[in-house]
Formats: sequence, C-alpha cells, structure tokens
Amino acid sequence: MTTAVANPKTEVIRPPELEVVNMTKQFGSLIALDQVSMHLKPGTFHALLGENGAGKSTLVKCIMGFYSPDHGDVLIDNHAREIASPRDAHHYGIGMVYQHFTSVPAMTVAENLVLSRFDSPKLINWKEEYEQLNAFMADAPFKVPLDLPIAQLAAGQKQKLEILKQIYLKVRILILDEPTSVLTPQEADEVLGLLRESVTAGRLSVLIISHKFREVTSFCDEITVLRKGKFAGRGVVKDLSIADMSEMMMGERREPQQVTKTLHPNPKAMLEVQELRAHKDNGVEGVAGVNLRVHSGEIVGIAGISGNGQRELVEVLAGQRIATGGQILVNGEPYKATRAEMYRHQVFTLPEEPLRNACVAHMSVAENLALRTFDRPPQAKGGIFLILKAIREMATGLISTFKIKTPSPETPVGNLSGGNVQRTVLARELSSEHIQLLIAANPCFGLDFAAVEYIHGQIVAARNRGVAVLLVSEDLDELLKLADRLLVMSEGRFAYESAIAEVDFATIGRSMAGH
Repeated sequence: MTTAVANPKTEVIRPPELEVVNMTKQFGSLIALDQVSMHLKPGTFHALLGENGAGKSTLVKCIMGFYSPDHGDVLIDNHAREIASPRDAHHYGIGMVYQHFTSVPAMTVAENLVLSRFDSPKLINWKEEYEQLNAFMADAPFKVPLDLPIAQLAAGQKQKLEILKQIYLKVRILILDEPTSVLTPQEADEVLGLLRESVTAGRLSVLIISHKFREVTSFCDEITVLRKGKFAGRGVVKDLSIADMSEMMMGERREPQQVTKTLHPNPKAMLEVQELRAHKDNGVEGVAGVNLRVHSGEIVGIAGISGNGQRELVEVLAGQRIATGGQILVNGEPYKATRAEMYRHQVFTLPEEPLRNACVAHMSVAENLALRTFDRPPQAKGGIFLILKAIREMATGLISTFKIKTPSPETPVGNLSGGNVQRTVLARELSSEHIQLLIAANPCFGLDFAAVEYIHGQIVAARNRGVAVLLVSEDLDELLKLADRLLVMSEGRFAYESAIAEVDFATIGRSMAGH
C-alpha cells in the first residue's frame, strides 16, 4: 500500500493518500456539508480555508470518525474506508490536534503521552517507558520537559505537546484545527516550520484549518476552500495571490440588504474606547490597543474570524473581563462597566451564548427578566423587599410584547428553546425606555430564520430611536445588512474601517485573514 522513497541515510515510507468524495452532513435542517470533495496528496501541507460556519470543522470531524456523514466516502490510498471513531482513524495513520487542549492538567507530560496511546498498558513499567520517551523526545521536533505537570506549561508548550502526542502515536496524516490561535507569531512560525520540515522530508502530510493567509503562503502547498458548506475552490498556493484566495473564501460581492433607517442629524459619541488592551484566558494579549467610537443612532459592526479579540473586547465592555490598559468612556465619562454605571448610563448587553452569559438557567423566566430591575421600584421596596406581584406583571407584559414562547412566567428559562432564551434576554435589555448604548455579540447565532428577522428588527428599531449600537458578529451578511459602519478585527487590532455603503469586499476578506 505504501511506496518507499529513496533517502541517502534512511528509507522513508510515504504517508497515505487521503481523499474525501462528495461528503454531505446535515444537522436537523442545517446542511453543514453539501457534496464536498478534497484531496490531500502524500507528503504535502494542505490548508482548508473558509469563513466561520463554512463547514471546515465538520469535514475534519467526519474524517476523524466523530461524525458519521449522511453521504460520501473517505478514501485511503484509493480504497473507501469506514471510519466510525478516532480509533479507526488512527488505524489508518490519521490523527488530529483540536482547538482545545486535551491533556490532563494534574498529570505530567510523560503521563499524558503514555495516556494518549490506544494500547496503554494497565500496568506501566515507568523505567522502560522513560527510556522510550527520552529517545522519542531526543528526535522530536519540539522539546517539552517530561516531568513537568501540564498545569505548569505555558499555552505555547501545551499546544506543542498536543502535536507531539500525535507524532508519538506515529500518525502519518496530521490534521490541525486552528493550531496557532494560542501561539505568538514567533511560536507559530517555529511550530509550522518544523512540521514543514517533516512534510518536505516525506514523513508526514498535514491538513491545517487556518484563517491566516500569512501562514498559508509561508508553509502550505495547496488549498481547498469551503463556503457555506459547499466546495468553493482549490489551488496550488504558489499559483494564487492573496486576492485569489480571499475571493474564493468570500464569494461574489454581497450588497448590503436594505433596512429602513432613520437619519440622526446631531449624533453624540456615546461609547469611546481609547487604546484598550486586554489579555485572553491564557495570558496572551487579545485586545492590542484598539480605538473605537460609537455614536447615538448608529450601528457599528465589528467583523472578524473568531479568536481575534472580539470576545475579549465585548467582555471588557460588559464588565466580565479586566482591561490591562487604556480606558473606556460612556457619555464622556470614564466607565468601568459596574452595575451602577450601567444603570446610570443605560448600557445594555446581548452577550454571546445567552444561557451561559446572560441568564440563570434554573431561575424562572420572570426572575431572569427582572435581573436588571429587581432591586428598584416598583419591583422592590427600599432596595430589599421584593414585590413579587410587580415582577410577575412586568414579566407577563414583556412575554407578550416580545412574543416569548414559554408555558408560564414561572418556567425555568433553561427549559426554553435557544430562540426564546435570546428573546428573553432581548426583552430584558431592550425594554427600557431610556436605553442609550447596546452592545450585542453574535445575537443570532444558531437561531432560526424567524428569530433572526425578529432580533434584527429590534436592533434596527433601537438604532432608529437614537440608541448607539455596537454589533459584533461572525456573520458578515448580518453586518452588511444592519451596520452603518464596519470595522474588521484581526489579531487584536482593527485592520479595516469603512462606511457600509463604501466597503471594499476584497479588502474585508484580506483583513479578516490577517493580511
């Protein structure tokens, strides 16, 4: 099945050939993959490109056996293979490094390497294991101390270990899902450069999901591009320009959809962000000195591939993450996103994953609707004694106005559908007559068409009333439809800004991909 490749010092067995043919995968009414095909040639570095939601992760999870495709085949060396689990994938020499670390924090590097084996012995002879591990590490492309607990490793070392695990398992095809999102540019170049050497030597094939054109042009041989679940193009990297790849990713220019907007002649700067900085969870800088201004009666949209600092920016503005530098002004006053400041300036938020970030799942719909106002009249007396009748009456009115489908106001909000959870948060955050600033992050993610149209209508209505809206979204079509002004965030900075009527579509694509 394999072919020997001559080498002056040693014989190298080429990696197997991998093909995906007409792969289709559907989740309910969502078609995540639609007749997608891809060819990974032996001993090549291949990039899988596409916007968020293009189907990249679904495709590789079908290859790895996490998902069972509804149609299509995985071919290994021109033979169709049934891959029902990662164990099956490993049997054919395929391994994957995921977006999230899989090592056990309390265990050492050595223990995690042994644990990663599919044939881990029940009784471990650690003397023999250490001899083998030391020999492996001596020839490995990266070095990580074997006796160090995972909890003591820096993020870059943890990512290197995830790759080392697959090399330790002797995989011949290595799939990487956004492997450099936790690495500094220098670490990314080191890791990808060493893998490139293994590919060039014919020991390995690499399939990398990436959104960074710089990495693709520096390390990859070929690309396959997906767009909205469909095959959008392929090519040899040396024959393609950044503009070519961007066009494949983004597709034809999409004109902004028309929504009815009110003109505000004297806009006031409601939100000002000055040289704001913040760290990601792993300590790497996520927001790198950004400046931003949002006026009354304006929707400012922030586009970008996930992981480029949008989440950290929104969390700082919502009081969920501490800024490491810069300042925020609301209504011209310094703003720290405390509950008191939010009330004084009438700042409201629609965060990502509302059930986790904006609701208490076991509390009732009525209680969740009152989280903003439960300690103020008429729902409370003296800021202490709750008036339950007033809380229920308020909830009943909002349930009717915002068409929240719930058996009763006493139903736990966690029992509602995703769309109705979002309507609940929307009702709470937009029901104030005095709202001045709305910060929304991916407010329609995972919702059906009717829910999306409703939420879009509510956001535009707030803007038309004079509310300043900051809308962060991974759905470019949503931003083109709703925003008055668009910014693109890449690697913690704003890489592009334009009025929505004047956007340069090709530049948006290049900016989102970090070029």
